[in-house]
Amino acid sequence: MDEATIISDIHLGSGVCQAKALSEFLYHIQRRTKKLILNGDLFENMDFRRLNKHHWHVLSLLRKASDDIETIWLAGNHDGPADIISHLLGLEMRAEYIFESGGRRILCLHGHKFDRFLDDHPWLTWVGDTIYGALQWIDKTHYFARLAKHNSKHYLRCHATIQEEAVKYAAKKGCDAVCCGHTHHGMTSAFYYNCGCWTENPCTFLTVNHGIIELHHHQPGESHADRERAEICVEAEHVQIHNGQLVEQPGVPHMPRLSDCHQGDHRASA
Repeated sequence: MDEATIISDIHLGSGVCQAKALSEFLYHIQRRTKKLILNGDLFENMDFRRLNKHHWHVLSLLRKASDDIETIWLAGNHDGPADIISHLLGLEMRAEYIFESGGRRILCLHGHKFDRFLDDHPWLTWVGDTIYGALQWIDKTHYFARLAKHNSKHYLRCHATIQEEAVKYAAKKGCDAVCCGHTHHGMTSAFYYNCGCWTENPCTFLTVNHGIIELHHHQPGESHADRERAEICVEAEHVQIHNGQLVEQPGVPHMPRLSDCHQGDHRASA
């Protein structure tokens, strides 16, 4: 069981929300993790008439999960006023959240506070979001939406700025790592992590265990038992028994500490 699972950018109410896949993911979430962190943009907007039955099912599963495991809900730029929507989940919305794992202090926040373009050019932001959403709706594989996003000079500059500013902000908070959402681009590095989104295929999420933060792709139809078996097989490839002790094999990635001056990617499980 994971210490924590982090998901973001679900965008309930949007036509590209992968609600069926998320429902499948959340169905046995109590058996997968001890802590669930919703890292912003749970909703597309405040027009709840756009929520279909699959979106309401996601909300039902989240409410059920919050009764059994610690559930943290962080604000995103799409979520709207907390006093209006908190009752839907029975959770208090927070701006950010810090927790410890393996001796590391990990900061979670959505990341939109570092997006200067969002504040300076709201109409252009809306146009870009509309085009991006249309590409996702037209092409169900989301190939062209990803292609347009990853080749956009504005997006690349925005992504780099958010990463840089988030790491600086986390350091001021005395944290060793920061986990964001907002960019819809799942990634890991030495200090900055992004849990991706649930509006594109494949959907992504982060897990935290003993200070190690990893990015995963949700596989439709994958059960909790399937994932446990896969993780056991991966671990078996990297450890050996020596005098009754587990010894890690060379090449197994380790999380760099704050003293490390370089960045390196950790493995992402598919």
